[in-house]
Amino acid sequence: MARGRVSLQERVRRRTRAGLVARRAERELFRRNFDTSPDDERHRFLFHVHGAAGVGKTRLVKEFEHLAREQGALTAYVDETSGSVPEVLEAVSRQFALQGHRLKDLERTLATHRERRHEAETAALAALDPAPDGAPSAGGMALARAGLAGLGLVPGVAPFTAVLDPEQLAHGADRLRTVLAARFRSHEDVRLVLDPASVLTPVLADELDAVAADVPWLVLLLDTYERTGPFLDAWLHDLLTTDRYGVLPDTVVVVTAGQHPADPARWGTFADFMTSLPLQPFTEAEARGLLAERGVTAEPVVAEALRLTGGLPVLLSTIAGTRPAGPEDVTDPSATAVERFLKWEQDPGRRSAALAGALPRLLDVDVFAVAADCDRDRAEELYAWVETLPFADRLGGRLRYHDIVRAPMLRLQRGRSPRSWTDGHRRLAYACRLWREQMEDGRDTGTLWLDETWCELRLGELYHRLCADEAAAVSDTLQDLVEACDQGEALAGRWIRVLEDAGRDATVPDAVAWGEQLAGALAAGGTEGVLDAVLTWTGAPPPQPGAAPPGSGPVWAQPGSGPVPADAVYQRGDTRPVPEPAGDTGYGAPPSQTQTWSRTWPAYGTIPDRITLPAPLLARIHRDRALAHAARHDRMAAVAELGRALALTPDDPRTLGLRGEFLRAVGLLTEAAADLERATALDPADAYAWASLGATRLALRHPDGARTALDRALALKPDYGWALVRRARVARELGDPEGRLSALDRAVAADPDSAWAHCERGDALRAADRDREALDAYDRALDLDPGYASAYASRGVAHHRLGHLDQALADLDRALELNPSYAWARERRDAVVQDRDG
Repeated sequence: MARGRVSLQERVRRRTRAGLVARRAERELFRRNFDTSPDDERHRFLFHVHGAAGVGKTRLVKEFEHLAREQGALTAYVDETSGSVPEVLEAVSRQFALQGHRLKDLERTLATHRERRHEAETAALAALDPAPDGAPSAGGMALARAGLAGLGLVPGVAPFTAVLDPEQLAHGADRLRTVLAARFRSHEDVRLVLDPASVLTPVLADELDAVAADVPWLVLLLDTYERTGPFLDAWLHDLLTTDRYGVLPDTVVVVTAGQHPADPARWGTFADFMTSLPLQPFTEAEARGLLAERGVTAEPVVAEALRLTGGLPVLLSTIAGTRPAGPEDVTDPSATAVERFLKWEQDPGRRSAALAGALPRLLDVDVFAVAADCDRDRAEELYAWVETLPFADRLGGRLRYHDIVRAPMLRLQRGRSPRSWTDGHRRLAYACRLWREQMEDGRDTGTLWLDETWCELRLGELYHRLCADEAAAVSDTLQDLVEACDQGEALAGRWIRVLEDAGRDATVPDAVAWGEQLAGALAAGGTEGVLDAVLTWTGAPPPQPGAAPPGSGPVWAQPGSGPVPADAVYQRGDTRPVPEPAGDTGYGAPPSQTQTWSRTWPAYGTIPDRITLPAPLLARIHRDRALAHAARHDRMAAVAELGRALALTPDDPRTLGLRGEFLRAVGLLTEAAADLERATALDPADAYAWASLGATRLALRHPDGARTALDRALALKPDYGWALVRRARVARELGDPEGRLSALDRAVAADPDSAWAHCERGDALRAADRDREALDAYDRALDLDPGYASAYASRGVAHHRLGHLDQALADLDRALELNPSYAWARERRDAVVQDRDG
């Protein structure tokens, strides 16, 4: 190459690393760390870069990666495209492999995790939501997924479309573990599903220890930590400071970068081993240095660049990259920041393309073609140019404009041409809807919420509808939010952010206020807090805790006595009394007694003036709240919530059936029978309601009526295990021991992993003087549920009858240990002691 000429590769390197001239101190500090031995007290194992958006954190982290590789380090860069610890480990494994170091054990364990997770979802859904037609409901899929993710599911509680046995709620979270243990037969596989980090991270530690023999340094760079920190920070702290996951080689260096400083409560004791690198906008001298390095030295141009950018590196790089020719290019003092970003780009097509690319939150070629309203070939050409813009950050395979540049671009378009603004967002909303509907073709709706691509398309559709100020956009977003709450806090948070983003980008104060309210509610009370907030906006806040139902006149037995209007409307007010909906005034108070509730709004955000939501959506919220109360064993609160749902949708048979079952569980049998008879009249094909009605009639001492109802349930669903056990109890009351055993044989065949069914079958065998066979049934029940006090007591009685006094005493002692107030077990133990001592 001729002297003086610069190679193409060097040009690329210079352009890629431009903008870092002012970060020499940070770069040198990081580079010198590799010259310091890990046993030197000056060596640092963690660097945390933090600062406001646009200050250049990602560019500095990328430079750190470049410097590390110059030192021979093996590196992995992770950003918000990884949404969990397993996804982070997949990114690390993939990038190490590209550098010639495969983590084979980790790859295999990650593959097993994906397989077991899929199997567990199927098994848990089958156990938690055994739909009559075999198709999983959306609610059941949501609860199964929530349980597997460890989001607080109490097994045994399913949506109103599923079978619910309140007697089994006491088994708590161990029920789900039992389901998975029965599925996998391996405790390690269960942990790999329920707590993947605890299994995967030790494999990572071992792999890093092995790789450390071949490379001098191992560097992990975790960017956009304000997004990934909520799930990574505790894990990373444990990884670096404890032996929970094994030991790491001392040649590991970690870099984190986010908007916030490190949490002192968590990282304070690690201060001697980490370095905090707060980034500020460039000083004037630093900004001038960057511009000069890019060939921008004319004073009027430099002065205008400093004024427009405030020293933010991303804006300085944008202006410097346009290479302004002279002072005439900065003569218009009223030009906006956006016009300055694009002023020196002469091609009007490119200028328009850059502005159009700001409309979506994320860009790929398909989305860009819609935003720019051009054909595919032109879109590909323009998109290739947009990729080179310094404010277009790469996020996985897509682009995202930096917020500091995107925000003024959006303001410019909205102010310059409101019609074009609306048309652009409508085109994008329509395209997202079309792509979403293509994905939905032939798929069960319950699985769509598990599909990341579908969720992104739905969020994009809602965002653009909100920006276009479409009338139904807010209501549809909130309706989706209720569904998202079933999936857990992470997904609910994404639906809340779409309100905040659209409100900010389209300058809709109410949407911003709603988003802030919901974000605060999510932080304070989880998804239940979100549902409470939505209800409060409609003027129907949830009742105060601790209320008890009166002894007579329960309104829940009269679901049609005065439903609220089809739409509920919230009006502004800081602290206000709000009547309960007509026809359901609390825990069973007659409609003539109006209760009022006072709610003071929290300090965050302003109060939206008005919001209208459809009655079915509000009813759905009340049903979800009922299930949450049931999971905490507060069935009376659940009954009240279901009453509110029925005041909104009085003829919903599934809600009637679910409330009837809860009423049965709390002993309000007459009211339960009324609900369940109405539910079966409205939907004669509801096996759940028929089964619950049978159990209710049996408790009311109407065994013939109970037999009729349970037979109807079993005709609709022959392998309905819960109904079969109840049918066996009816046979016992009718003096039919053979029918009792026949029903229980069918129950354990239909659900071989039901400890309850095996225990009931043991009782039937013992009643038939088949004690040795009964022992086998009790053994199976206790294998499935080692904490089943009733099974221990019953097995103890069987041992006693067989003359096994020591075993009988041990079983009855265990039953009383699990349940000290178990009177029947204590009586049977006294009988064993008397026989032994006599």
